[in-house]
Amino acid sequence: MSEAISNIEIAHKIHEQGHHHGAPPDGRALWAEIAEAILLAVVAVATAWTGYEAAKWGALSDQNYTLASRTTVMSQQKATLAGQDRLYVIITFNGWALGRTAGNEKLTAFYERRFRPEYAIAFQAWKALDPLHNSTAPPGPIFMPEYKNANAQESVSLAEQANDYFAKGVSTRETGDEYVKVTVFLATVLLLTAISQRFSIFGPRVAVLAVAFVLLAVSAFWIIRLPRA
Repeated sequence: MSEAISNIEIAHKIHEQGHHHGAPPDGRALWAEIAEAILLAVVAVATAWTGYEAAKWGALSDQNYTLASRTTVMSQQKATLAGQDRLYVIITFNGWALGRTAGNEKLTAFYERRFRPEYAIAFQAWKALDPLHNSTAPPGPIFMPEYKNANAQESVSLAEQANDYFAKGVSTRETGDEYVKVTVFLATVLLLTAISQRFSIFGPRVAVLAVAFVLLAVSAFWIIRLPRA
């Protein structure tokens, strides 16, 4: 918003200075002053609008970056829990395998009761393949399609959300930069208006004003096509 406020102050000063020409203007000079006044009024409003939009898009970008960072932390936490879950099921399965090879049914039953619920489903599916005699069976229940790790799945989902938030942060930041660029063009319009008021010859004054109006038209086109926050 600082660029917008600065441009509006400049526009006000230019308008004041433009009325200190001393001699009363002729007809053509009067029309030029009217055009300059209209130009300054439009630029002041447009500058305020672009500054407002740039600030809002910048705030949205910061918000998306914050959400991306927070979601990434949550994803990493779930990934850590998923690793702990995997370590737990490996330890319990190893205990079950030792009990099974030793023929200790009591020990194998003890470990089976301590399988995690999602692992128990995969274990029963793996056990149904008769893995002790079926060489084509997967090496363990964690390799079965029935095995689902809720924490791992949630970690992946959160990571995707974090990527989406980051992409939105980049996009909104770029939109805010586009509005800042328009503000720079509007500042150039103000500069040209100030220069035109220094010409006492009508031709150069109109030429500079024409360039200013072209830049204003380009700026207006960009403002219209840019999204609103």
